[in-house]
Parts: sequence; structure tokens; C-alpha cells
Amino acid sequence: MRSAHIYYKDLEAGILTETDEGDYTFIYNPDYVAKYPSQFLTFSMPVTNRTYRDKRLFPFFEGLIPEGWLLDIASNSWKINQNDRMGLLLACCQNCIGAVSVQPIEANGE
Repeated sequence: MRSAHIYYKDLEAGILTETDEGDYTFIYNPDYVAKYPSQFLTFSMPVTNRTYRDKRLFPFFEGLIPEGWLLDIASNSWKINQNDRMGLLLACCQNCIGAVSVQPIEANGE
């Protein structure tokens, strides 16, 4: 299982998880829901206490991953298969252009 803290600007918006079965979940941080109910990451994932689930990486997060020649460089540099979308997201999206960033959660919970 791999997980990441998802930040909107400097605020922890929620946690994205890839399960051992290859499914994905995203849940907004309860404090974020309480304080910023209209500050969603994407129109398709409004701020709510419910858990979003999908068999594929959510399109919003997929869109953060580099494409084309930049994807080739990232994939080759970090030795990550281009089909490992969560691996690419964790490696490439810690300092994204824009308001959202992805901070991997280590296996020990940090």
C-alpha cells in the first residue's frame, strides 16, 4: 500500500492511497472539510467527509504526472515504469506547478 498527503497550498487537504489490490481512495482531511468546505481540489471531487474510491488513479491526480519527453526523463531517472502511475505521482509531484502538491507517506507512517 502506498499513500500520500495531498496539500492545497500549505494546507493538508487529504490523503490519497493506492491499496495492495491496486484500487485508489482519496479522503479529505476532516479539519479541511470543516474549515474549507468550498475549496475543492477539482470539480469532480467536492469537499466532503465521504471516501472517494476508484479502480484507476483519479483523473485529477493523473493530470499532475508529466507527459511526453518530461515523462521519459522522470521514468528513466527514477527507474519507474511509465504504467506505475502512483509511483510517478509520488516521485514527480512533490513540487508541482500550481497549488497542489503530493508528499509521500513512508511505510512507517511518516
